[in-house]
Amino acid sequence: MHLEILVEDQSGKKALDILVPNIIGPNHTFVVRAYKGIGRLPKNLKGTSDPSKRILLDQLPKLLRGYGKTFAAYGKNYQAAVIVICDLDDQCLKRFKHELLKLLNECDPQPLTRFCLAIEEGEAWFLGDLDAIAKAYPDVKSDILNSYVNDSICGTWEILADAIYPGGSKKILERGWQEVGKQKSLWADNIAPHMNVSENKSPSFRYFYSQIIDLVSEKTS
Repeated sequence: MHLEILVEDQSGKKALDILVPNIIGPNHTFVVRAYKGIGRLPKNLKGTSDPSKRILLDQLPKLLRGYGKTFAAYGKNYQAAVIVICDLDDQCLKRFKHELLKLLNECDPQPLTRFCLAIEEGEAWFLGDLDAIAKAYPDVKSDILNSYVNDSICGTWEILADAIYPGGSKKILERGWQEVGKQKSLWADNIAPHMNVSENKSPSFRYFYSQIIDLVSEKTS
């Protein structure tokens, strides 16, 4: 099985490049493709925005149609799937999933696809493994981490920053959003190598994990 994994930013790619091999093992292949933000699904689901801007949801209609045609051209012996990963942010989960599935259903041919949403943000997956955070940042403020409820809508990256960054999220924001992106990439580099992919407490990470396991198990059974 080959997995094409689409993520909305570079920090997500860094984390998944480390985590996915620990899930799929050596007998499968994958590529993580990072975009420059999440954007919005086009209203008509046709996707006519500028591809050079590389905004994930803006380009998703075109991407899924392209994958459908590419996978079909290889024939039935080519086993591949697309996994789309993005932050839920403040969107309604039920409505967002409905829009994504509607888009997929309009593809002909339709690529094998799974949609995995990080609730609320990708840092929720790090916060699902407090031991990994403590190993990466021994001076972590445990009281802040212990007050976090997994996959809650609460300003996820800010909680992680408050726990591990001197001065917390406020200090990072004083330096601008470019600094936020820089720190998120550092967290991915430092925390992901310590994560136990089968014991994560984040429900949205567990869903992502289960989808990959189902895909690779189906094609190897």
